[in-house]
Amino acid sequence: MEKLTQFAPFLLMFVVIYFFMIRPQQKRAKSEKEFESALKVGDKIITKSGLHGKVSELAETTVVIETMSGKLKMERSAISMEMSAALNKKQ
Repeated sequence: MEKLTQFAPFLLMFVVIYFFMIRPQQKRAKSEKEFESALKVGDKIITKSGLHGKVSELAETTVVIETMSGKLKMERSAISMEMSAALNKKQ
């Protein structure tokens, strides 16, 4: 019984870290994967670096976006879910 009370603070600390840090990060990663897979040609997007464009081609892991200066090929993971959602909400 004494050993259990010694490890209780560590166990409690792990539970708190799990629910406040690990679990939300896993949920966020899952929603970003769903966003990336739901992209379609014609979607207006903003990349994490701030480039605005429109999806013109899709591949398994890459996307070609059309910008004012031409077409750019980039990874799907480079597209910002939050900024793209905000952009499409405005319109």
